[in-house]
Amino acid sequence: MKRLLMVIVLGLIGAMVFSTNVWSLGRKTVIKIGINAPITGDIPKVGEGTKYAAQMWLADINKAGGIEVGGKKYPVELVIEDNEAKAESAVKANTKMITDDEVLFIVGPQSSKQAVPAGDVANNYETPMITPWSTNPDSTKDRPYVFRGCFLDPFQGPVLANFITEEFKFTKAAVLYDVASDYPKGLAEFFKQAWEKIHGAGSVVAFESFTTKDADFSSQLSKITKSGAQVLFTPQYYNEVALIVQQAHELGWKNPIVGSDSWGSAETVTLCGKDCYGQFFSTHYAAAGAKGETKAFIDRYQKEHGYVPDDVAALTWDSLRLVQKAIESSGKITGKIKKDRKAVRDALAKIKNFKGITGDMTFTEEGDPIKCAVIVRISDKGEYEFYKSVCPN
Repeated sequence: MKRLLMVIVLGLIGAMVFSTNVWSLGRKTVIKIGINAPITGDIPKVGEGTKYAAQMWLADINKAGGIEVGGKKYPVELVIEDNEAKAESAVKANTKMITDDEVLFIVGPQSSKQAVPAGDVANNYETPMITPWSTNPDSTKDRPYVFRGCFLDPFQGPVLANFITEEFKFTKAAVLYDVASDYPKGLAEFFKQAWEKIHGAGSVVAFESFTTKDADFSSQLSKITKSGAQVLFTPQYYNEVALIVQQAHELGWKNPIVGSDSWGSAETVTLCGKDCYGQFFSTHYAAAGAKGETKAFIDRYQKEHGYVPDDVAALTWDSLRLVQKAIESSGKITGKIKKDRKAVRDALAKIKNFKGITGDMTFTEEGDPIKCAVIVRISDKGEYEFYKSVCPN
């Protein structure tokens, strides 16, 4: 009977030990950070860059002996979940990491299609989350527990409209976008509004859409080519950019094709080749010609993984460093999940003038950073060259 009671008591103690976001293993306490990323699916390079940057960050934390909070150092564990580039999978991943793994903080998802619904879960469970790459305003809107590490589409749309106007003196534009995905749909609308504010109603002479998984854009591109448009704006991901640009050229399009930050993956040039040389897009940082800590990150990433990191990797790096700073500034780790999550959330909201490799950041009340955008030109060598920087007024 005594032995049975002892087993029951030990079982209860074990359950209590593993019932918090910060759990004890012997005398050690481990901080869990969740990573919600598209390891598989339509954009696996986005997931790869996320994972590699997170692992590099963790290596630095381990080398330092953990994250220091209140004079104590705590080891860190990454919980990486694959959202398959699907909204429903991103929601499931967040739910699992919050309720089962009991992470302290979540980094990701990256794209808006997953970040918007996953952010709803995080906010409802009062678990702090930062999406490094989602530029859709709905990711953070009315969600005090959700932050982002990038600029927003209401800023990016006008940046691109102004850049094209000033750079090329064009007055007629066309847009091609995925109507079934939050990010391109939202940015297409913001660009159209900004363009027509400058050039008047009807100056977007073709506003064409398609649906996710489509691979033949000849019908839309034929309309665009015949529309009298002087420039084509397409805010799509790398797997679609190559098809759109190549098919446009096959149909006789010779004018500029301009993209957004979703073009930032190295796969864009790998898949698109010379068809993308000379084109411009807005993004979060430029690898070519980088200096200081940005160059150090690029060199290290390239040495460890064999290629230049895209903006997703750089933004993930910055986001994790923001999380680290928030944890360090939270006061102390109590082991009480709700209390610790709130303390870290509050600490992140107070961060000002953070020096990131993608730029300086100060958060607004909505959890959005005030930061600059970069215009990049794809060189004749396929490199992403810094062209100009555009900052908020």
